[in-house]
Amino acid sequence: MAGKYADTFDGILRDIKNKNYAPVYLLMGEESYFIDKISDCIEKVVLKPEECDFNLNVMFGADTTSAAVEDMAREFPVLSEWRVVILKEAQNIRDWSGIENYLRNPSPKTILVICYKNGVFDKRKKVFVNIKNLGVVFESKKKKDSDLVPFIISYFKSKGYATDIKAASMIADNIGSDLNRMTSEIEKVILSLDKTETRISPDIVESRIGVSKDFNAFELKSALINKDIFKANQILNYFDKNNKAGSVYSLVPLLFNYFQNLMIAYYTPGKKNENSIAAWLELKGGWAAKDYIVGMKNYSGVKVMQIISKIREIDAKSKGIENPNTTEGELLRELIFYILH
Repeated sequence: MAGKYADTFDGILRDIKNKNYAPVYLLMGEESYFIDKISDCIEKVVLKPEECDFNLNVMFGADTTSAAVEDMAREFPVLSEWRVVILKEAQNIRDWSGIENYLRNPSPKTILVICYKNGVFDKRKKVFVNIKNLGVVFESKKKKDSDLVPFIISYFKSKGYATDIKAASMIADNIGSDLNRMTSEIEKVILSLDKTETRISPDIVESRIGVSKDFNAFELKSALINKDIFKANQILNYFDKNNKAGSVYSLVPLLFNYFQNLMIAYYTPGKKNENSIAAWLELKGGWAAKDYIVGMKNYSGVKVMQIISKIREIDAKSKGIENPNTTEGELLRELIFYILH
């Protein structure tokens, strides 16, 4: 049966919606969002609401044993075609012998879902090998910073809304890589829209999420890329008066990621070509490479190396290392001044 089921997020959801169910799913990894989405999809698609009382069992690793999971999975469905057993927080299960025993002869009418978060299952264990042979193993990885904007645009599109790079970047820079929180904020934006609004603009993000469309992390990064000293200082002054708009803690990772990629861009074959740079840096498209072409014009390779070193220094100081009394705002100003001069 190996290879019968998809192993990508979209493919797994498509299989489930097409009623191509695997007998067992191992959903593991650092990003809980995709694990929860697949688990919820199985729960909602496989069973009708009136079938859940007798045919859905949700168990938690800290409160159960693998023997109990085996017992539940072997029970036959009641007035339903399927039985669904979901083991959440499976990383807290210590003894897997019961589940290992179940996998030797799984019930043809049970769908067992194992949600293993905050890490990956030991691939050397028999349980892992058996699940891979029987059904689906899916590793849910954290999104890279460069993947967040395409994810946001795609998410809005799936809900019937269009958006642009700036609006999506404002959301990504404000919220970060926590996809559960991000999608929750996006849903709040959607709920607040009038029926006539079908495009998510920076103005909408500003009014609904509370991020200034003119003074935010996205605009600060853009000012640095273009060496716009006046604009950068305007934004820093705004941050001084609005602490939640931008801080050294949120901006250091953003700037480190950009300048690290900019350093790599210098070694790109055909580095003046947007598509070449995008492929080299594993970006989603040529549009995402424009910032690096501009950056290479405004910053030498030596300066970029010095900036990366400075960012590391500021990061350490922001955490109290060799920094007795410099404030967060002063550290951020020191970093931005160094980058621009």
